[in-house]
Amino acid sequence: MRLFSMILTTPRGVSVIDVPSNSTKHSTADTIERILWAVAISMMLFAFCLDTPSGIFQGIWRIILHPDGLITDYSSVGGFGATFFNAGLIMAASIIIVKLSHAMISGPTIACIFLMAGFAMFGKNVANIWPIILGVFLFSKVNHESFSKYVYIALYATALSPLITAVAIESENMLQKLIVVIVFGAVIGFLTPPLATYCLRVHQGYNLYNVGFAAGLVGTLIVSVMKSFGFEITTSLVWTYENNPLVVGYMYLLSTILMVAGWWMTPDKRSLKRIYRHSGRLVADFILLDGLPITLFNMGTLGIFATTYILLIGGTINGATMGGIFTIIGFGAFGKHLRNVVPVVGGVFLGSLVKVWSINDPSVQLGALFATALSPISGQFGWPYGILMGFLHSSMVLNTSILHGGLNLYNNGFSAGILALIMVPIIETFQKRKNHM
Repeated sequence: MRLFSMILTTPRGVSVIDVPSNSTKHSTADTIERILWAVAISMMLFAFCLDTPSGIFQGIWRIILHPDGLITDYSSVGGFGATFFNAGLIMAASIIIVKLSHAMISGPTIACIFLMAGFAMFGKNVANIWPIILGVFLFSKVNHESFSKYVYIALYATALSPLITAVAIESENMLQKLIVVIVFGAVIGFLTPPLATYCLRVHQGYNLYNVGFAAGLVGTLIVSVMKSFGFEITTSLVWTYENNPLVVGYMYLLSTILMVAGWWMTPDKRSLKRIYRHSGRLVADFILLDGLPITLFNMGTLGIFATTYILLIGGTINGATMGGIFTIIGFGAFGKHLRNVVPVVGGVFLGSLVKVWSINDPSVQLGALFATALSPISGQFGWPYGILMGFLHSSMVLNTSILHGGLNLYNNGFSAGILALIMVPIIETFQKRKNHM
């Protein structure tokens, strides 16, 4: 039985979306949880196809001890086996945290947990995420609120995990390391939630990586203070340049399974294109709007598109680019679809034709994947503006990391937030003038 309907405004007008009953919601949540567990377990098992158990253990140890500032490709640091096993562990831990918090499981859950798995391939590991999660947990307790309200912010806030690694490496003994990481985790945990809420109002939902914007501001503040006390931050490019056929095959297989599952679960195949009517502007939970089957099909198509794009431009499917691809797949449940993603990626590609860098430079490969944070602008205002935002983002993202010293893993989200802040008012002004002409 359907209890009520939500009326949502889309770029094409107003549509009525039926909201499922509580029993249906629970059934969908259980299915989502099983899918997430299946992906996490598959990653850990796949790790043993790439390396030996001892090699994986040694690789994870190297990952934990290595500085994590942008860009640190874990497949180069610890090998593909350790990278996949670390990602599977982080994904499993994220699922458990969400379940223990009793948060609602839907599109935002998929987006967040896939992102956690992706960034566990170039910056987050089983050691550096916990102080920040603990910090946000303490913030919720100090404010006498349920952690379920902040659990996704807690996971997203681990964008600043490289900062935890940096201060831990500089500490002299274990006690000092423990004290320092708890203090920094608490600072990040107390600053990020209120700032993330404010940042959403600033860019009006046009930056899907909202916490990346907030983390960039928090990181800029903390790093600036640290530098003023003589703390030196050094970053270097660590990148795998060779494609591993097994890894490429895994990405295609995962995406294909998601797409085929969505296709098979959808009775009316014509309804698969319904998702393209949404702009993707926050908050766009595709599971509530169109159902899980259509969402899975969308996620799979995005994964195939992103993987193929990297290969066609001569890029590498490594830890860092897989981080971008996993994030795109995850946000296929929360704001992204081919119609609003392709123009933004196209804008980055066009930029490579006239700018001083190459389209397959490591930072530009990531820039193209993560520029899709701005896909709601393409969905709301049209594909020409999507191309424009991709073109501009490819320039801005290469210069914003200096502010936070490369210690904010969501540098693209930071850049996208600034760009949305600048461009959305301008676009809206021209749109209003056009409509009155």
